[in-house]
Amino acid sequence: MKKIFIILGVVLLAIAGYLYVLLFGSNTGEFSDKTFLFVPTGSTYSDLLKNLEENHVVRNIHSFDQMAKRIGLPTSVHPGKYQIKQGMGNFTIVQMLKGGKQIPVKLVINKLRTEDDIVRKICSSLDADSNAMRMLFKDTSFLSKYHIDSNQIQVIVMPDTYQFYWNTDSRKAMEKIAKNYMKFWTKDRRDKAKKMNLSVSQVITLASIVEEETNIDEDKPKIASTYLNRLRKGMPLQADPTLKYAVGDFMLKRLTEVQMRSFSLYNTYRNKGLPPGPICTPATATIDATLDAPQTDYLYFCAREDLKGYSNFSSTYTEHMANAKKYQEALNNRGIR
Repeated sequence: MKKIFIILGVVLLAIAGYLYVLLFGSNTGEFSDKTFLFVPTGSTYSDLLKNLEENHVVRNIHSFDQMAKRIGLPTSVHPGKYQIKQGMGNFTIVQMLKGGKQIPVKLVINKLRTEDDIVRKICSSLDADSNAMRMLFKDTSFLSKYHIDSNQIQVIVMPDTYQFYWNTDSRKAMEKIAKNYMKFWTKDRRDKAKKMNLSVSQVITLASIVEEETNIDEDKPKIASTYLNRLRKGMPLQADPTLKYAVGDFMLKRLTEVQMRSFSLYNTYRNKGLPPGPICTPATATIDATLDAPQTDYLYFCAREDLKGYSNFSSTYTEHMANAKKYQEALNNRGIR
């Protein structure tokens, strides 16, 4: 009888050991400290098992499967980005996946120029569908909420750091980004735009040109003032960045007569006034520099001949041409075409 109890005890200990290993024993694959498991939207339980096995997230897929089925994971697969730490057991991993306890994703938006740039940036960081996002950019019901049209999507995409869950869809991602835009445009800023006789989207469009003109913060208000003076006088802006945007080449150093005659609504050499929308997503500091542009008599500016990024400003065409000649000579001397 004693021998039977001993055997039974050994069996029970073996079962207990097996259950402990199944529940809490490490079942992570071979990775240094932690890895990330991405579960795409629409994944089935079979997709999840294949994902875990092919990416070596778990070492023993069969023990994981046993635990998952006991806890009911096959009916509760939540998409998202999950952090798997070395040494995790089946129970911990299954509970995390079943509860959808994913980690947030940081999306850092800096200067983006085109609609395609925006789509690539967001969809490379999130599980958002790029085609759905492009369709959203043409959706009048979505655009009308922010008083913009399909040429002005850059208006609501403000440079900042955003936090999302990886499985956030296109609409929710854009709505969160747009919420930041709405928060930025306080009554004080809107009042400043109104005093300039510009809409919010027009201010951002002008700021986007200023953003592309210079990286020198102290020159930004003066450049904005120059363009505002041109707008008030009914002069064409003749802004080189808008022409670069029109031809799709942002690295051009010199513009040709042929390019200046190109038929594009973004060609501010041919068309008076502002282009239909922004040519990039300007920094908030550049928007504020535009809103706080000083009163000047500047009508022209040109890069300084020292090629350090600063500009020379002038109120007469004669003075401007003298500055432009010095700049062109500097480019020639350095062999820049």
